[in-house]
Formats: sequence, C-alpha cells, structure tokens
Amino acid sequence: MQRAVILLSGGLDSATVAAIAKSEGYELYALTIDYGQRHRIEIEAAKKVAKHLGVAEHVILPVDFRLFGGSSLTDDIEVPKDVPIEQIGQTIPNTYVPARNTVFLSLALAYAESVGAEKIYIGISEVDYSGYPDCRPEFLQAFNALAQLATKAGIEGTPLSIEAPLMFLSKSETILRGLELGVDYSLTFTCYAPLPDGKSCGRCESCLLRQKAFYEAGVPDAAEGH
Repeated sequence: MQRAVILLSGGLDSATVAAIAKSEGYELYALTIDYGQRHRIEIEAAKKVAKHLGVAEHVILPVDFRLFGGSSLTDDIEVPKDVPIEQIGQTIPNTYVPARNTVFLSLALAYAESVGAEKIYIGISEVDYSGYPDCRPEFLQAFNALAQLATKAGIEGTPLSIEAPLMFLSKSETILRGLELGVDYSLTFTCYAPLPDGKSCGRCESCLLRQKAFYEAGVPDAAEGH
C-alpha cells in the first residue's frame, strides 16, 4: 500500500483531508505539530481523529513557536473576537503564525522521505480562510517546486507531491465531502481561544467560520460547545 503523510491538526479541515487520502487508498502517517499553541486541546482532538481513521503511525512533534511569539496563538496577545463574518479574510489577523505552513510542510517533507511516502496532504483552502498568505495556490505551487529540488526523492526522479484537496472548496463543501467519507466531526476541535473548561469560545474567527460552514451545509455541528 502506498503511503501518505497527513498534517493533522485536529480540526475539521485536516480530518477531512485525512479521510480523502484514505479513500484514495493511501496508508496514513499522521504528523501533528505541538508548536506551543494556546489551543493545545486540538492535539488531543488530533489523537482521536487519528485513532478513528486507523492511521499506521501518529507522530506528535514539539516545535516551540512561543520562543518567537508574534502571534496571538503563541504569544500574550488577545485573540480577535466577534469580527463581522463579512470582514473575515479582508486582512491578515494576529492569529497568523509567521511561516507556520512553510515550517510544517518542511517537517512533513522530512517525515515523508523517512517513511517512504509519496504524498503529503494538507488542509488549506483559499475559499473560507482568515486571510493567511500560506493558504493560497501560489504557496502550494511554490512548495511543490521546492520539494522536487530539496529532496533525495526529487533528485532521483520520484518527487513527493503536496496535495491540498480542499483548496477550492468552501468549508461547507468540505463538511459535506467529509460526511460522505464518514468523518466524525464531533472528534474535531477548531477554536483558537478555548474557555477554561476546554469548550470552544464561539466568538473567535475560527469558531465563526465553523458555525457559518455547518449552517450553510445544513447539518448540525456534533462538536458544538466542545
């Protein structure tokens, strides 16, 4: 069975991407980055999703972005709340973690080469996102070029490819696709500013986008309030 590395955060996008890769016949190798995020509860969600999907291996890799800071997810900066939904994505919010996806994909590239995977799956989308520059097709294209140049596999003519099957899907379309594949969204976690009891705040941009997506998909969110 061919292998694929999944960047698994514990959120609904990465869970859907993992299910897509599994449906395409790949043996899954999940990589979760513990980067010092304030919403560390998502790591526990990633463990549950990985178990649910029956991954062959799940690596949780510590890379402490708190040493750099510069983001409300890794520094003592307030996470934006109650932003009007139509304004989300108009500017780059302070939840942007500098170069996060570039770092994550570099680590996934190393992991993929080490286990002999031929693809890396990442749950980025240019449709429903918060304006992050590393969620665009141009970024994906550039990193695919890098993967060919920077790896033994690429030099030997069997380059790894980075796949983003959600790139042109809205979050509601992503949810419907995931439900077709049996994704259990009650296991996922999205909130950037969890409450002390571990429940979602319901007010950060990530929560608002999730609420909008389930509403537009016409299905209840099984993880609501968790």
